[in-house]
Amino acid sequence: MKNLHELIKQAEKNKVAIGHFNVSDSMALKAIFESAQELEVPVIIGTSEGEADFLERNLASAMVQRLRADNKFPIFLNSDHTHSLEEVKKAVAAGYDAIIFDGSKLSFEENIKQTKKAVEYIRSKSKTILVEGELGYIGGSSQVLRSMPAGIAIKPEDLTKPEDAVRFVKETGVDLLAPAVGNIHGIVMGIGSDGKMQSINPRLDIERITAIKKALQQAQGKLIPLVLHGGSGISDKDFTAAINAGISIIHINTEIRLAWKNALEKSLLQNKDEIAPYKILKPSFEAVKLVVKSRLQLFNKLI
Repeated sequence: MKNLHELIKQAEKNKVAIGHFNVSDSMALKAIFESAQELEVPVIIGTSEGEADFLERNLASAMVQRLRADNKFPIFLNSDHTHSLEEVKKAVAAGYDAIIFDGSKLSFEENIKQTKKAVEYIRSKSKTILVEGELGYIGGSSQVLRSMPAGIAIKPEDLTKPEDAVRFVKETGVDLLAPAVGNIHGIVMGIGSDGKMQSINPRLDIERITAIKKALQQAQGKLIPLVLHGGSGISDKDFTAAINAGISIIHINTEIRLAWKNALEKSLLQNKDEIAPYKILKPSFEAVKLVVKSRLQLFNKLI
């Protein structure tokens, strides 16, 4: 079975993307795993600092490793948006396959400095853990928003510049880069042209993705995989264009949280006397699985 680095390279070559989905419980993990297994495509599980604290890093790692070993299936675990060296150390100790050091709220110079420290620490402990850096603050959080949050990087001058991406990768030594290309965390809802509520997330800057990918390849002499955060709320058209432009991993979280919540609310209303958690949560499991499967089909060009 190929390792995560090999699978990302394969995704780059085939112009597809590996889906990355966050979890904070075993139900969501099972739903994501089954979706990927049925489609026979690799998948990455993510835990943010808050999700990891709730689920427990060692437990998350043990479950993913067990699923991978028992089923001989390419499922991997990523420490998502890790903001400090102390949190990085926890992820390394727990046996995560990849770690994102997120210094995007810092100044450019400080982001380079702190990301480099994280890379050096991780490499001193493991030669196999992939390290991702984030450049360009995309803001927001994995939730449904009723208006565009202040400070989100959606203006061209706030997005990741190709020359900055080149310097960042060169000086930090990261394996993967998550740029700001018009993406935001969460789903922004608003009234569409048809008068109905729908996602009004900004469009992706596809030309910028292409330029960043080209600049990195020319400077590094090799392909540097790009990661798209804040995938919830992005149109299918933009997803496909972004993958063709050089995105190799796509993060989805808000969509599955929303599916989980809506299904749970409906289940509780319809089954007021039920107290068995596995029965109450079954609709949420199916709802999460449906979202994940549809995204994996799109990312892997199976539809």
